[in-house]
Amino acid sequence: QVQLIESGGRLVQPGGSLRLSCTASGLTFSITAMAWFRQNPGKEREFVTAIRWSGNSIAYADSVKGRFTISRDNAKNTLYLQMNSLKFDDTAVYICAARAPYSWMYPERESSYDYWGQGTQVTVSS
Repeated sequence: QVQLIESGGRLVQPGGSLRLSCTASGLTFSITAMAWFRQNPGKEREFVTAIRWSGNSIAYADSVKGRFTISRDNAKNTLYLQMNSLKFDDTAVYICAARAPYSWMYPERESSYDYWGQGTQVTVSS
C-alpha cells in the first residue's frame, strides 16, 4: 500500500506563488506516475498535472500551462507543484495521486490512479 500526504496549502494573494509537496510512504517502489488534481465543493475533480516516475513525461491541463510546474524527487519519494501567477480560479483542495501499473494510460483521468491523498487547501484571495 501507498500513503500520500500533501502539504503547503495556504492563503495567497492573486498573482502570488506557492509550492505544494506530496510525500509518499509505504510501498513506494511500486509507483510509476504521480499527479495533482484539484476539487471544489459541488464540482468534479479536475486534472492539473502529472509526471512519470521515470523519464520526463509530463502533462498539464490547459488552464495551468505556463503557470504551474510539476517536479519530483524520487530519492525523497516526494512530488512538488510550483504554482505561479495564481488566480481566484485556482482556489481548490489540491489532491495528490499515484499510479502503480507501468502501462499506457490517460494521465488526466482519475481512474488511472490507485492511491490518493487527503488534499491540501489552496485559497487565492485578496
